[in-house]
Amino acid sequence: MRISEFTDGTAEARFRTAYEHALSRLWPGPRTALDVPTRFGTTRVQRTGPAHGRPVVLLPGSGGNALMWHAYVERLAEHHPVIAVDTVGEPGASVQTAPIGDGDDAADWLEELLAALDVPAAHVVGCSYGGWIALRHQIRHPGRTTGLTLVDPAGLADVGRRFYAWIILGGLAALAPRALRPRLARAVGNSAVLETELMTLMRASTGFRRRLPPATTLDDVELGRLSTPALFLLGERSALHDARAVSERLHRLVPTARVEVVPGAGHALPTDDPAAVLAGILSMQTAQGS
Repeated sequence: MRISEFTDGTAEARFRTAYEHALSRLWPGPRTALDVPTRFGTTRVQRTGPAHGRPVVLLPGSGGNALMWHAYVERLAEHHPVIAVDTVGEPGASVQTAPIGDGDDAADWLEELLAALDVPAAHVVGCSYGGWIALRHQIRHPGRTTGLTLVDPAGLADVGRRFYAWIILGGLAALAPRALRPRLARAVGNSAVLETELMTLMRASTGFRRRLPPATTLDDVELGRLSTPALFLLGERSALHDARAVSERLHRLVPTARVEVVPGAGHALPTDDPAAVLAGILSMQTAQGS
């Protein structure tokens, strides 16, 4: 198995420059960057907020990094430590050195990361692919995660052609002139293309070859093993899955979970309705008594 990496030094240098520029433009307030070794590679995290308390750990979606949460960090860090992660194998400041072959490997990577950061109890927030990793981690390593907020997570239903079409159309919209993007964002149902700095970073990542396992669908037995409080936020118009069908499945298999279908939102839920996502994260943090 191969690892995610840049095609050459030029592609890597171009991305690193764009990454640092976006970080300086988007990140609010102070932060501490840490490089954490795991057996899958070195993971870059950004820490901010109070020194003590149960941290909120933020996992990005596929193709993203810690910067996808830039609009959330300041509010979350008012009362809670925040750890925003560049997932190993995604385009960011982390460096992969060993393959991640399946969901168990992805779960083990997150477990090693949290252990190395000395986080015995975490509220893990995962978007899309990051949500799948969070689910796989809680199932494989129960106990370290005390709460989950899953933002239109992958792995709850088989992915169809509609999602891949959404990805392609969103990518094309991101390449369009800035004046056209609002109209195109509405047409394709992807508000993330309006994030100018992140779209610039995405274009700079074209020389990155992502080689991570697909987010395979969790079966009924696996979902039934979820043992920590969980909030599932689903975009009503998500291209990833049928939100109503997924909601019904979760209510049947995980009756202790909270499931909210966010009206009018799609798979780009963090930018479609940031107020709903922020409220969900904070409500879960409050429910954990931290």
